[in-house]
Amino acid sequence: MRWEVLKSERRYRCGIFAVRCDASRSLGSGQEHDFHVIETSDWVNVVPLTRDRQVVMVRQFRHGIRDLTLEVPAGMIDAADESPAVAARRELREETGYACDGLVPLGVVHPNPAILNNRCHMFAAYDVELAGPPQWDGTEEITVETVPLAAIPNLIRSGEISNALTLVAFHLLQLADDPTVA
Repeated sequence: MRWEVLKSERRYRCGIFAVRCDASRSLGSGQEHDFHVIETSDWVNVVPLTRDRQVVMVRQFRHGIRDLTLEVPAGMIDAADESPAVAARRELREETGYACDGLVPLGVVHPNPAILNNRCHMFAAYDVELAGPPQWDGTEEITVETVPLAAIPNLIRSGEISNALTLVAFHLLQLADDPTVA
């Protein structure tokens, strides 16, 4: 059942997100509640594969969990990016130093539609090659690693790869490689 938004206001804004409060009424029960939504730009995730099926990944500290994670290159779509694909190529180059010729869309997901208003565009980058040094921003301290694609399922099972959007990217890649996989 849908909800009717009665009132909406931004309560907080910072560099990369804003918090909006919606006073809404259920069209089913008629009950009213406040809902807080984090407004942010769309994101991209890219699964970069070398010719010999190595995945170029990044290991970095994540402040939300105060620990390191192993992830695919990812980031926000900037206002200057002409498309999600342009952002994916930019993030790949900035975070890893790798570039690609072939970029294939894998799908678009809502990272957490309960509290986030954005989408994450997933891509596979094929035949990536090192093009130069990474170009990290001031807050990025990244280790670039290559991992055999065949090792990814075990890294997921062991918890070494735990970022939900990275897991989704690998699932979408598997569906693209073999659409019979559910």
